[in-house]
Amino acid sequence: MTNKKIAVVISSIFIFIMVISCSTSNDNPSETPVIPAVLNTVGLIRNDAGALNDGYVLFAPIGSNTTYLIDKCGKQVKTWASSYKPGQSCYLLSDGSLLRPGNTNNTTFNAGGKGGIIEKIDWNGNVTWSYTISDALQCQHHDVKALPNGNILVIAWESKTNTEAIAQGRNPNLVPTTVWSEQIIEIKPTGTSGGTIVWEWHLWDHLVQDFDASKANFNTVASSSKLININYNASATNQDWIHLNSIDYNASLDQILVSSHSFNEVWIIDHSTTTAQAKSHAGGNSGNGGDLLYRWGNSLAYNTGTTTQLFGQHNAYWIESGFPFENQIMIFNNGNGRTGGNYSTIEIIKPPVSGYNYTQTLPYLPATTSWNYNYGNPNSLYAQNISGAQQLSNGNVLFCNGPAGIFTEINSSGTTVWQYINPVSTSGVLKQGVTAAQNSVFRSTFYPKTYSGFTGHTLISGSTIEDVNLISTSCK
Repeated sequence: MTNKKIAVVISSIFIFIMVISCSTSNDNPSETPVIPAVLNTVGLIRNDAGALNDGYVLFAPIGSNTTYLIDKCGKQVKTWASSYKPGQSCYLLSDGSLLRPGNTNNTTFNAGGKGGIIEKIDWNGNVTWSYTISDALQCQHHDVKALPNGNILVIAWESKTNTEAIAQGRNPNLVPTTVWSEQIIEIKPTGTSGGTIVWEWHLWDHLVQDFDASKANFNTVASSSKLININYNASATNQDWIHLNSIDYNASLDQILVSSHSFNEVWIIDHSTTTAQAKSHAGGNSGNGGDLLYRWGNSLAYNTGTTTQLFGQHNAYWIESGFPFENQIMIFNNGNGRTGGNYSTIEIIKPPVSGYNYTQTLPYLPATTSWNYNYGNPNSLYAQNISGAQQLSNGNVLFCNGPAGIFTEINSSGTTVWQYINPVSTSGVLKQGVTAAQNSVFRSTFYPKTYSGFTGHTLISGSTIEDVNLISTSCK
């Protein structure tokens, strides 16, 4: 046998031994294993030095009625069952309950992100409260937000007739049979299936247009940037004209942050108003009533400037106090329709807030982001829809590529340190070795082990969700 052939044989034996070694469970959990990304097709793909492992990841596969809590080793820790597929977000509350909208399959509002019912499910899997917003005139969708007082903020579509739209100055050539506006309602839960609406805001009360001078809301759009142009992005075929897809709350400012997918903008609204003030243009801490306090992402929406920074974005939220970039806003910028080609970025912006108001320099500042990931697409990231990102306490960022069902943690330099592929598809749990498909997830959220929702509960890591691992998933 030639020296070359001997070398090939030795090399092959070495590779075989290494694969067997990596496929054998590690009996010492204190050792961080080498996890080659080429073997696993679902579940844990990698867990490298620098990953924030002291906690758990919550997610609700879009094609499943089950919500999962896993550890950073990819092991299943907890599940919650529901009668509904998600609609769409999910949260672990400070009392250990799961807050989760469900999809009631409303046939009137047949669009992506639809929900219709909100459920609270306790640690033991019991539905302790539910509230339905789903009929021919309105439907909850995408996201909800629990407030410190226990109330729930909800975004919901609100149907308007073409006659009502034209009466507000919509161009008659750009009106479908119905137009879906948006509303934000605050629900105070009562009993097991009831609630009182204690505050509400309706987009329909804050419109402007420069098409029909006979209407009361006629004005120059560029001089009315705190209002929404009813003719922007309008068409005779698109009912879902605004498409809010996330909601967040800032307790110190008493303000609400929402993301409008169709406008390529994030908006901030004053929550300190009464419902009556929220219908008007005055009142509240800001003195602006229910008008927009701030908007960012697309100056074309208010006829100022020539550029767009956001493209079909999702998951706009205020970063927690004490974290890097605290109180700034993180956005998953999907990049669908981005100038120069489609790719996704994660961006942090620092709005110019002073007291309860925002500097009214137009276009709205900042001109540049505080931090961004994937500008220029060096990581080949593109998530066309859904998705989200979360700043972690150590400066890492956990993001969810929603359509692909991939959760990735990067450090502050953008290096991948942890990755997991959702193994739950619309047809059930995928087998290891099968290429993942139809395993989309709206968002993934990390909760540290010190989170109050875990107090009094025993969390035990079990087996992986998928049937078997090709490699060890023992990790620190």
